[in-house]
Amino acid sequence: MAIEDLARRQLAAYNASDLDGFVACYHEDVVVLNAGDEVLRGREAFRERYRNMFENLEFEGVVPQRLHHGAHCVDLEHYWRLDPATGERVEGTVLVRYRERDGLIGLVQFLR
Repeated sequence: MAIEDLARRQLAAYNASDLDGFVACYHEDVVVLNAGDEVLRGREAFRERYRNMFENLEFEGVVPQRLHHGAHCVDLEHYWRLDPATGERVEGTVLVRYRERDGLIGLVQFLR
């Protein structure tokens, strides 16, 4: 699958709070980076990172701009998260870089 299709599919699953659909877009050995520092490696660690958010928060991401070339895609994402238990809301903007690997997303890098 083309990287821009994967980016679109994972965002749709994210916005639908579909953890299984979201995780299914990612390679078994996915690597997640914050800027240049590795945060986690592997699909199960990835699932665990997002489990609490998907189970307990309301959230949405919107991508007004997406660039892609070859195996690479960069999204400009505006997001918000709301904790219904506390009313705390967080929002922001981030660049998210994806790289395709074996037909799935193999690398995610958050650039803030």
